[in-house]
Parts: sequence; C-alpha cells; structure tokens
Amino acid sequence: MRVLVAGAGGLIGSVLWEGLRGEHSVAGVDLHRDRARGIRRADVRRARSLRRVFDGIDAVVDLATGSSVDLAWDRVEEDVRGRVNLLEAARLHGVRRYVFASSNHVTGMYERDPPYAAIVAGAYEGLDPASIPLIGTDRPIRPDSPYGVGKAFAEAAARYYAEEHGMSCICLRIGTVRAEDRPQSVRHYATLLTHRDLVGLVGCALAAPLELRFGVYYGVSANTWRFWDIANAAQELGFEPQDDAERFRSGGEAGG
Repeated sequence: MRVLVAGAGGLIGSVLWEGLRGEHSVAGVDLHRDRARGIRRADVRRARSLRRVFDGIDAVVDLATGSSVDLAWDRVEEDVRGRVNLLEAARLHGVRRYVFASSNHVTGMYERDPPYAAIVAGAYEGLDPASIPLIGTDRPIRPDSPYGVGKAFAEAAARYYAEEHGMSCICLRIGTVRAEDRPQSVRHYATLLTHRDLVGLVGCALAAPLELRFGVYYGVSANTWRFWDIANAAQELGFEPQDDAERFRSGGEAGG
C-alpha cells in the first residue's frame, strides 16, 4: 500500500514514518521539507498545495493539525480548513482509506468527573482498576478545549465523506504519545500510548477491510489504569496493545 503521511515531520509522524515502512511504501508531507527522509513541503490549509501529493496514493494518515491542547480558536479554524482540504483531495484522487489522528480531548471533560478525576491525579485509594467504568466512543462528546472541538469537527467531516462519498474513514482518538516513550506525569499512567502500540494501531487501521466505512476508536496502551474502552478497536480493527505504563513506576521498560 502507498501511504501518505500528512504531518510527517512531527513526533507521531516520525514514529509512524519508521514504523510503517516495513509494511508499506510511505510518502510524507509537512510544513517543512526534509530532503533526507524525502518529506515534501505542503500546507494542507491551502488546497492548491495538495494538487500533486496524492498521485498514486492508496491511503492517507492525517496528522497535519496543531499538536497543542492550548491552541487558540483562530488556529483551530485553520486546522479545520486543512481537514476539509485533505478529505476533498483524497476524494478527488480516488483514495479509499483515510485515517485521522483525532484526540482523547474530544471527550476530555469526563476527566473532571469521578472516578476519572482521581485517576488522572494519581489518587488511587479505594479504586479498583478492574471496576473502572470505561469511556466508550458511544458516549456523547465532551471536548475540553478549542483543540478538542476541532478534532470533533474532523470526526464529523470524516463521517460525512464516508457516507456521502463512499470513502473508508477511521478516526483514532490518540492518547498520550511522548518523545521519551514513557510517562512524564501521573495522568500518563492511564493515558500513555507507546510508540510500538501507536504503530500497531495505525497499522491495523490501514489494514482494516474497506467495507468498514466509518469508525471511531481510542488509541491507548494496555495500561492498568486505562479508562478508555478499546473493545471496538480489538473487534473491528484487530488492535491488541502490548504495553502497560505501570511498568515504569519501578523503572522497568515497557514491552513484552
């Protein structure tokens, strides 16, 4: 499969660039050209910038949004324009599979409620991780920021393109991905998505049958204190995370 990674120069793009190349032919675009890796310059906010990058592409992985939850509304509006431009370019070039890097911040307000507020604060006393009511993708969206609202819009736009234009659109609500590939705060013990599990999740999304017209899935490792439900990702995509952030509490390595 010829896969275009939009936003290939960022952290997640760099992880996927290396991780997907064993299974797919990977091309990349970003705001900044990287000649060493063959990443071309393109600004997804400008439709004309995308005219030639889709030639021969079978699938697109869309990471080309601002990566900070603190984005202001004007930047979110720009990102929204980029989502529409990418979806439209993919449609015009006959690309059947669109994978969007959505965010857990689409439902971030749940973390203000018990028991999730206690978990993200590391206040585990009296809580049983096996009894946590998991937040599924069937729950109402509750964005916690303009950033989360923008991601929610993109999920809706992807659904429109799936149902109106017959594309297969998969939205992945990514958890916490760190350059260090380990937790850096108490919250991360619940929300970490390791590099290995990230590559596995996106690989599963790319390999899913095209008959899967639309789906939304949480992307998180098999963390002991995970509170997002990934059962549909296992059933529909075959995603089985391998890592547990809990191993880092004693200085161990994730994996195995």
